Amino acid sequence: MSEKVTAEKHKLGLHLPTDPRWVNLAEMDIREILVDHAYCEQKAASSCITLVQRYPELKRLVEEVSPVVTEEWGHFRLVLAEINKRGYELGPQRKDEYVAKLQDFHIKGGDRKKRLLDSLLMCALIEARSCERFRLLSLHISDDQLKEFYRKFMISEAGHYRMFLDLAYHYAEDPSYVDQRWQQFLNYEKDILSKMELRADRMH
Repeated sequence: MSEKVTAEKHKLGLHLPTDPRWVNLAEMDIREILVDHAYCEQKAASSCITLVQRYPELKRLVEEVSPVVTEEWGHFRLVLAEINKRGYELGPQRKDEYVAKLQDFHIKGGDRKKRLLDSLLMCALIEARSCERFRLLSLHISDDQLKEFYRKFMISEAGHYRMFLDLAYHYAEDPSYVDQRWQQFLNYEKDILSKMELRADRMH
């Protein structure tokens, strides 16, 4: 794969930019967005563990995804420390409507390889959206300390997005299938986000 093609595949390519008002809404109660972010990192670690457990025979997947478990859990601890530093409490986990709707689009049953590719593409999409929102926070939130905090998360999520997308292409017998399915995921995500309420207490 040429560097040019690889670069094209690594653009986020999200079909619906986040409404810029989201950052202003999130700033109104920063505790809510920090708590939701903490749980997003926790669920990301769990998703990586699930991938390794389901596909232990896939050497490259195991070797590349396993370290991300540690990284995502480290992110959870960083966000938890920020919550504690500000005198907040973690509180109960919230339902992630965004991820639940993406899971509705995930192939159920049938070909095991296609289920794997859907899992990798869904992970890539969640990481891409997280990267986009972390970027918005790093640019526009008024708290300078949180700007730097989220800039670092943005860089990390971009790397995870690239990893999951690369793995999908690696394990696909036909790269054009991944191209097509990735666009289907992007179109579906655009549709669900266009219908979801813009909430200040959710990272997605």
